[in-house]
Amino acid sequence: MPAFEEQLRVKALYQYPEHSIAYGYLASFTYPWEALDGLSEYILKLGETLSPEEYDSPAPGIWIAKSATVAPNATISGPLIVCPNAQVRQCAFIRGSAIVGENAVVGNSTELKNCILFDGVQVPHFNYIGDAILGYKAHMGAGAVTSNIKSDRTNVAIRFGADSLATGRRKCGAMLGDFVEVGCNSVLNPGTVIGARSTVYPLSSVRGFVPEGHIYKSAEQIIVKREN
Repeated sequence: MPAFEEQLRVKALYQYPEHSIAYGYLASFTYPWEALDGLSEYILKLGETLSPEEYDSPAPGIWIAKSATVAPNATISGPLIVCPNAQVRQCAFIRGSAIVGENAVVGNSTELKNCILFDGVQVPHFNYIGDAILGYKAHMGAGAVTSNIKSDRTNVAIRFGADSLATGRRKCGAMLGDFVEVGCNSVLNPGTVIGARSTVYPLSSVRGFVPEGHIYKSAEQIIVKREN
């Protein structure tokens, strides 16, 4: 298995550059959380390059693909890009600094803040996604949330066994690799990183790093997935 730090890198977690409008920006960093500080400015610059034939701009700093669907009772703030064929459903709350990928679903009472959702991401029911990056086709079950700040307000570190890597950030939510599945009513604690194609059981409280291709049953039971 690669070294702990190598598994946390952008290119290890996100292997589908064609499946995010923001991949070029993200790939300019070593670790994904490093992209969070400048995300708002990046969205504003990127939005100005989008074709008015493909995107509407209903308010300053907001670009919504004409093929996307935004419910009338959703609340949205910029900077924001909603990509083609995405759905922002009833009572969603997007607080700004967010990119919603192509064919992504932001569902009922879901809240987004300072985050990137790759194409095909689903956060469809009662989710909170803050200071987080969700890879291609990642899915959060109903009620699953990313917690982005520690109770003592100190900076977040990513931990794996005896190893740790400082993020230098007070607010750092979850980084989910491609095809990650998170079960209903799970809490991803600050600094959680889940490798591609891993699965988290429902009602889990996850902290630290879960390697690629594993099943998180509990902190004591993180097992390798069987290949079908």
